[in-house]
Amino acid sequence: MKKFIKTTALLMASVMLLSACGNLQDSSLSSGGGDTNSSVQTTNSTDSSSYDVLLNNGKYKTSPISGLTASNNTNQFNTRSFESGLMKLSKDQFSTKDYVFQEGQILTAGTVNKWLGRESKKNPTGLNPKSNGSTKADKREPMYLQQMLEEDYLTKQDGKYKLAGMSIGIALNQVDYYQKKQYGATYQTKISTEAQKQAGERIAAEVVKRLRKDKQVGNDIPIVVGLYSVAPEDTIVGGNYIQYSVSKSGKLGSWKDLGYKSQMLPTVNNEKAISSSDEDAFSNFKSHIQDYFPNLSGVTAQAHYDGKNLTSLDITINTQFDGLAQVTSFTQFVQDSAGKYLPSGADLDISIQTVDQQQAFITRTDGKFSSHVFNAD
Repeated sequence: MKKFIKTTALLMASVMLLSACGNLQDSSLSSGGGDTNSSVQTTNSTDSSSYDVLLNNGKYKTSPISGLTASNNTNQFNTRSFESGLMKLSKDQFSTKDYVFQEGQILTAGTVNKWLGRESKKNPTGLNPKSNGSTKADKREPMYLQQMLEEDYLTKQDGKYKLAGMSIGIALNQVDYYQKKQYGATYQTKISTEAQKQAGERIAAEVVKRLRKDKQVGNDIPIVVGLYSVAPEDTIVGGNYIQYSVSKSGKLGSWKDLGYKSQMLPTVNNEKAISSSDEDAFSNFKSHIQDYFPNLSGVTAQAHYDGKNLTSLDITINTQFDGLAQVTSFTQFVQDSAGKYLPSGADLDISIQTVDQQQAFITRTDGKFSSHVFNAD
């Protein structure tokens, strides 16, 4: 049931993030992994900061590599920040005015499954390093690469949509979880930020080299590559992108460090708040909605920072009521309270749910609120 809640919330977030509302525009698809004879449409976004989305035969096309991982990591907060962070990096290179979005269609599941494995005689294309045979935490060669993400950006040329840009997310472990024997105890190898960057830059260079050999990509399509640091299982926030680079033709350009940080609110374990004013604002918001609706199980947030500036808050509100009228009223009250108490410059994603059911979702992007109440019927 947790998987359902997560999937539903992410679907709503994706729809709202991409502003897939408005008229559909017909066209045809020339490249980018699609069928040239298929009927293609795009959503007509009413939000200039969001991408129009490419639809194939009226349907949203998911990436074949979505969800593929080298190993299990139970921290579900990583998924959202991995995806949204890459799109944020992409907007600096691919304007929402000039490009339309489609989940990656170039990389296949079979290819990426091999790339996520260790390099070996049986798997020469593996991007994780060869095993050195050791099982000691500080001696073994860890698995650096955990996951990959592809986003495609297309432009309309001669009445057809053509692949004009790509973004690749490379998720790197902070902690590599492993077992010395099948079904045995789980051990950990910790990986420093510097080691992550070194491994990530090596992997990124090889990925771009391989992509350039694909006829659909070639040498001229810009490729944005972001290195994402996967948060460990025992943390209650997701990871962050730590570096990015752009390949405009051939090889990657210089790497740029990112000062992104994430923190749970209220803070735990006596952790100092990144911003005391943001912590106070969230505390006032939380107190206000709990005073009005006391039967709430909990209100928490993930605060995301670009350097010292708060860029977004992902808020989860757990309730103990399920009447449609009550949920609808509460959703409107939460939206009004968010506009009054929470920092005005931050984007918001607010999920309202019970233990086993998604009830409502509220988002604020560039100051504009949208909300949806799920009807249990």
